Amino acid sequence: MTPMIQVQNLTKRYAGVTAISDVSFEVSKGEVVGFLGPNGAGKSTTMRILTGYLPATSGTAKIAGFDVFGQSLEARRKLGYLPENTPLYPDMRVCEYLRYRADLKGVHRSKLTERVGDVLELCNLVQVERKLIGALSKGYRQRVGLADALVSDPDLLILDEPTIGLDPNQIRQVRELIRNLAQKRTVLISTHILPEVEIMCSRVVIIHKGKIRASDSAENLLRNHRAAGSIRLLIGSGSEDARPFLSQIPGIREVASETEGDTQILQLRIEAGADPREPILELIRERRWALRELTQRRATLEDVFVELTHSDS
Repeated sequence: MTPMIQVQNLTKRYAGVTAISDVSFEVSKGEVVGFLGPNGAGKSTTMRILTGYLPATSGTAKIAGFDVFGQSLEARRKLGYLPENTPLYPDMRVCEYLRYRADLKGVHRSKLTERVGDVLELCNLVQVERKLIGALSKGYRQRVGLADALVSDPDLLILDEPTIGLDPNQIRQVRELIRNLAQKRTVLISTHILPEVEIMCSRVVIIHKGKIRASDSAENLLRNHRAAGSIRLLIGSGSEDARPFLSQIPGIREVASETEGDTQILQLRIEAGADPREPILELIRERRWALRELTQRRATLEDVFVELTHSDS
């Protein structure tokens, strides 16, 4: 079966600066894949190449078997794209804008009204369809962008930071919408909200400094990379700062501290595979500190992400 996305040895350089280098990955039909990386890692560059907005310096990118440049129109018919900053016309009404975009994307005139009605309902925009886009909240404008991406009924959705700049309620609404969309389509989503990636995505691709560092399910990444977790420690140590003592214990990578009354609240980031709880308890006994809490948190996708993107290598 032809992959929905096929990227091979993709490289993009800007005036001597390499944004991505020799990037290769695939996304199968029906997959929901999280595309993750720090700022400047090459996520948006890769997505813009996939959607035909940027040419690659070398390598190939295909959508449903169509080369994004050699067969650009065929490839674009297969995808809907929501960029990080959604470009909209603020002086147009929502329904007018979506009809205009559907027409541009080649939706047949006989189906245009039906498709616009479908995406208005799917994206929960019926109540604002007659309003000017410029008068909408950020959350509603993001929904209009999603409706635009969906109006041609594409097989593939590429979403670049779809919840950026939204408040918690708006984020929850957009996440739920994306979950519903993912039931019938292939989705490639770039986001910084890693817990949602664990819930929504069947696979994760992590890019760092223009190179792919990992491509697997969240469960396998946690298992194979043996990512570090953390320990929350609350102690009564009087005026003595516990951080220098804790930092000397093997397996503790980083110690963050704050004080609340006579209690030190410490967050300990632990190296992968380490379990320093017994040495911590021994130190507490030696220093005669009062132990008030010691809680170990399991490793998460965020820990794997930090482990893979923390080094400068």
